[in-house]
Amino acid sequence: MIEFERVSRRFGDQDALRNLSLTIEQGEMAFLTGHSGAGKSTLLRLLLLLDRPSSGDIRVNGEPTSKIRSRMVPRYRRRFGVVFQDHRLLFDRSVHDNVALPLVMAGFSPTDTARRVRAALDKVGLLYHEQANPAVLSGGEQQRVGIARAVVARPEFLIADEPTGNLDPQLSSEIMSLFEAFNQVGVTVLVATHDLPLISRLRHRIITLHEGRLAGVTAQ
Repeated sequence: MIEFERVSRRFGDQDALRNLSLTIEQGEMAFLTGHSGAGKSTLLRLLLLLDRPSSGDIRVNGEPTSKIRSRMVPRYRRRFGVVFQDHRLLFDRSVHDNVALPLVMAGFSPTDTARRVRAALDKVGLLYHEQANPAVLSGGEQQRVGIARAVVARPEFLIADEPTGNLDPQLSSEIMSLFEAFNQVGVTVLVATHDLPLISRLRHRIITLHEGRLAGVTAQ
């Protein structure tokens, strides 16, 4: 469970988030939307401890993130898989090696790493591209590699920041179906997106921010 309790984040004289209280239930899939500058990216940065609130607190499975000291942040972040709009793949490495990065950094054995990477690529339908360079893949395939990398360590939470922003409607729908598949096996999924026509067709909660405040929650 993720809980934001009266969270604010101020930059100079500007409030990126204002007194936000919000709960994402364990095992839920939810969408976070709002205009550019509404606070979506700030919320995700605070959740991942890339930034800290100016006031209020965030609890993850009951643990206040304010109690997490700097040296413990890397361990905390291993609970999250993160998918970005721009993929952030390394084009001097194979698809396999891109997906393996989180496991290598966490100290997994080569045997376990290879097994997990193949399982993650199979899940996103790209096992046959395991040894390819990501540069030869389509935009949708590159995003699938990013998703495989995000889930390869089997995180509790999957966070996506505008994951379909550069994709056409069909590919966007396919990517959302992948997120739903991971959610169905117990992963808590939070997707920040502008794609209202797509997410309004899906049966998940829509959380709307406006100027840093909670503007509404639509139950699906």
